[in-house]
Amino acid sequence: LGAYPCILGKDTKAYQRYGTEKIAERHRHRYEVNNSYCDQFEKAGMLISARTPGENLPEIMELPDHSFFIGVQFHPEFTSSPRFGHPLFNKFIEAAAKYHKEHEKAE
Repeated sequence: LGAYPCILGKDTKAYQRYGTEKIAERHRHRYEVNNSYCDQFEKAGMLISARTPGENLPEIMELPDHSFFIGVQFHPEFTSSPRFGHPLFNKFIEAAAKYHKEHEKAE
């Protein structure tokens, strides 16, 4: 149940959030994204932004046109704490604060 390597696409929100191409995360072993559905996800507008090197399984999917829609196949909560938040949680909070600030002015 240790960390698995994961390769991020460079032109993705995931890469922007982590700031690196190679990460290691604790993979969710109980469920997998079936690769036979990847084409349908991508045709519907989702981007598979990270895969496992060996099995080529999707680890992160995102909506490129959304300000912050990232779905992961691992447990970021296991490596996060109030003092040292996981990069995805930290960036989500930053994005939410920015969104609030922008929309507060509009009201």
